Amino acid sequence: MKRNWNEDELLEHFVVVPIERKLIGNKTGTSRLGFAVLLKYFQQEARFPSKKQDIPKVVVEFIAQQLGLSSALFEE
Repeated sequence: MKRNWNEDELLEHFVVVPIERKLIGNKTGTSRLGFAVLLKYFQQEARFPSKKQDIPKVVVEFIAQQLGLSSALFEE
């Protein structure tokens, strides 16, 4: 996955849509963020990441912001 994403690209590829919010609705905190990040990564790359460092920090921060969570939870 590419490392640098601009605002338009983030909006195009990493917005959590209502049906996805329903999927993650029963999760909380760390698992909520982790699930959402993995879901969006899989949609983009058609595979899961080998390690969490494969996911750009800007993507994690963008998804966390949408969910009202701290991106620091992803490090847990």
